[in-house]
Amino acid sequence: MNIFGILIGILTLLIIGFGFPLVIRGERIFGYVCWPYMMGIGISIIGASLFIQNNWLCVIIAVIGATFVWGSTELKEQAVRAELGWFPFNADKVKIPFAEIIEKWKAPHL
Repeated sequence: MNIFGILIGILTLLIIGFGFPLVIRGERIFGYVCWPYMMGIGISIIGASLFIQNNWLCVIIAVIGATFVWGSTELKEQAVRAELGWFPFNADKVKIPFAEIIEKWKAPHL
C-alpha cells in the first residue's frame, strides 16, 4: 500500500492553511500592492522545485510556491474584507518600492 498521496494531501492542506495568515498579515502590513512581489516569490519557488530530485521535498516546495501565488491573488479581496471591518485595518502600511506604479495595475483574481 502506498500512502504517499494521502500524506502529500495532508501536508498540502496544512501548507495552504498556513497561507491564510500569510495573506492576512501581508495585507495588513504591506497592503494589496505587494501582490507582484508575492507572485514573483511563488513562481520562483515553483521554478526551484523543478530542480529538486527528492519527490517529497519537490512536492512540498511546489505547494509552498503555489500557496504564495494563490495568496497574491487573494490580497485584493483581503483588503476589501479589512475595509468592511471583518479584519483589523491598518492605515499605516509599509510603503513598498514601485507602489505608485503597482496601484495602477489590475490586481489578479482567481
